[in-house]
Amino acid sequence: MREIDASIIISNIKEMCIEANLYLSNDIESAVKKAFDTEKNELGKKIIGQLIENLEIADKDQIPICQDTGMAIVFVKLGQDVHVTGMNLTDAINEGVRQGYVEGYLRKSVVKDPIIRENTKDNTPAIIHYDIVEGENIEITVAPKGFGSENMSRMYMLKPADGVEGIKKSVVEAVSMAGPNACPPFVVGVGIGGNFEKAAILAKTALTRDINTHHPDEHIKALEEDLLNEINALGIGPAGLGGSNTALAVNIETFATHIAGMPCAINMCCHVNRHSRRTI
Repeated sequence: MREIDASIIISNIKEMCIEANLYLSNDIESAVKKAFDTEKNELGKKIIGQLIENLEIADKDQIPICQDTGMAIVFVKLGQDVHVTGMNLTDAINEGVRQGYVEGYLRKSVVKDPIIRENTKDNTPAIIHYDIVEGENIEITVAPKGFGSENMSRMYMLKPADGVEGIKKSVVEAVSMAGPNACPPFVVGVGIGGNFEKAAILAKTALTRDINTHHPDEHIKALEEDLLNEINALGIGPAGLGGSNTALAVNIETFATHIAGMPCAINMCCHVNRHSRRTI
């Protein structure tokens, strides 16, 4: 049994919150630059150029890429041979988020009660997803999620008979409804299978996958590629002002499901698809 002191968890979460808000991952940044090279619409190209300039300013001045520094989503793959000492793991994660957002001067956007709406002033609590795995390490992914795109996400409880065409229709419909409100170009996370809540978690998880890595199953990979082409054919374009780069990628994750259903969740994300991953 390996012991990990909670202070190590706290310091890593703190750093990851700041890191994720100041820098895009290499795959996303490269995709934005590729979109600039391929965009034919003059106004769309200008918008992408401004996005690239914004990334450079955030790096140079050490300020957030986007003013909405998001709600902290934390995915934890916890090795079954790990024992966290000194503090409850959930408390340690929230303490890391608190320190990251307070000391990193990141916007605090979390309210304690969804009706009363009083700000917690430190962006906690985080939303934490645990997965117990083999081994004696902890893999942590911090994914701050802004709500401009989050609010445009959709959940469809499809019938098995709807098939692949029903999935395509639902995803394209969700993107069309999002339009400029989710700040395109998008990364589109799709979760298929499981049940109501599992599909949504799959869609969120899909956003943290390198966009240059397709789903391992060929039929799902083909679906990712088809959907990306259909979405970019919509002509929504950067900032919704027209163009061929409406989406940078479509990432799909799947899970077993019931014979009577085919849940399909679409989690929209703007080009500021933030995530930082570390293994402790």
